[in-house]
Amino acid sequence: MVKIMDNQSSIEELDEPLGRVPILSYGSGHMLNDITSSCWFTYLLVFLTDIGLSPSDAAVVMLSGQLADGFATIFVGELIDRFGHFKLWHAGGSILVAISFSSVFGSCLPCKLTGTISSTMETVGYSTFAAIFNVGWAVTQVSHMSMVNCMTSNPTSRVALVSCRNAFTMIANLSLYGIALLIFSLRQSVSVIVQYRWIAYVSIALGSCFVVVFLIGTEEPGLNQHCQNKRLSRISWTHWFKKVLYYQVALVYMFTRLVTNVSQALLAFYVINDLEMPQSSKALVPAIIYVCSLIVSVILQETRWSSWRLKNYFSAGAMLWILSGVGIVVLPSGMHNFMYALSITIGVANALMTVTSISMEGILVGEDLNGCAFVYGSLSFVDKVSCGLALYILESYQGSTNTRQNLELAFGYSVTRLGLGLVPAACSLLSAIIAYTMDLPDTRRRPLVEPLLA
Repeated sequence: MVKIMDNQSSIEELDEPLGRVPILSYGSGHMLNDITSSCWFTYLLVFLTDIGLSPSDAAVVMLSGQLADGFATIFVGELIDRFGHFKLWHAGGSILVAISFSSVFGSCLPCKLTGTISSTMETVGYSTFAAIFNVGWAVTQVSHMSMVNCMTSNPTSRVALVSCRNAFTMIANLSLYGIALLIFSLRQSVSVIVQYRWIAYVSIALGSCFVVVFLIGTEEPGLNQHCQNKRLSRISWTHWFKKVLYYQVALVYMFTRLVTNVSQALLAFYVINDLEMPQSSKALVPAIIYVCSLIVSVILQETRWSSWRLKNYFSAGAMLWILSGVGIVVLPSGMHNFMYALSITIGVANALMTVTSISMEGILVGEDLNGCAFVYGSLSFVDKVSCGLALYILESYQGSTNTRQNLELAFGYSVTRLGLGLVPAACSLLSAIIAYTMDLPDTRRRPLVEPLLA
């Protein structure tokens, strides 16, 4: 009887809204992943081509990392479901990220060990560390995302955790561009390659500090909490494959990640090569996007969520991206200042789509906590593989980014312009259609105990 009462008390405690401190502590745990991911998508291809790799070889390095991330994610999800210990997985993954990412932006280690310098050896060497980095990234991501449903059963607090995590993602991206501006300004006497390496090293140091904050400030949602209290047996993979909602959420999440990752990877090339904007725009335009995303993410944590509101907010973000995509395609270089206005709509759209799509994952999992890591892992697998293939295809068509003629594809538009404008817009349209057809279970939403970022 005492044991039953203790279990009931624990369940009621987890059903209470979370306060500001645990939400902020949790949100900081993905900072290292976010800042290195931003550096990965923004500067990796530029760095690799600057050191002498061809665009196709650089695309192979990125693809190898994305594939390793995708396959690792699915297995990590199963292992976490089986053994638990979220924080231990998180710490191990963070260590892998910190060590391997410094090697991705370092010199070719296999070339030094073998004494052979060739494009093939360089591609293999950088691809190896890219794969290791992405395995560590996957371990950290899945363990961090899977904690949400075990930390609290309160639906509004779950959305707040996701919103806070997304807010720290925006902070990480802004931090990266701030670091880049400082290094480009203060380290002008060194080569661009060295500058990129300094950006990577400083980013790792900053992100590692937030990992420490997460590990100290976040309680392990282990066996003595909700996951044990429910006394559920492990859920088979086939349980999820029988749910139509699983495939719908998977597609929505995949398309959302394609929107954000493809646009981030191509944005710098677009503003410089297509719009012929000044070099500072490579930092200023993304900064505007992330500031707007940060503001919207903070606003969303105050929202009293329901299933229909999640779908409507997501659809609104998708429509904004479609309008932005059309603007990107037709915007002439002579009117490039309008890109700053488009950056605002892109930032709002990214936040609306990202927060709501991840929250849909939480609704999909619901109370099936013993299978939550598999859900997050499998959806992330689809995300990584699709993004890697999309960027590989686009980069393969790019040819030499220094030759304007090689960028022309059809109707006088470049691959970069069409890729940045049409790919995210098409993905937004498809995801909005899928979200509209979803039959999301409705739940009551409770307000937070106190404002998240007051």
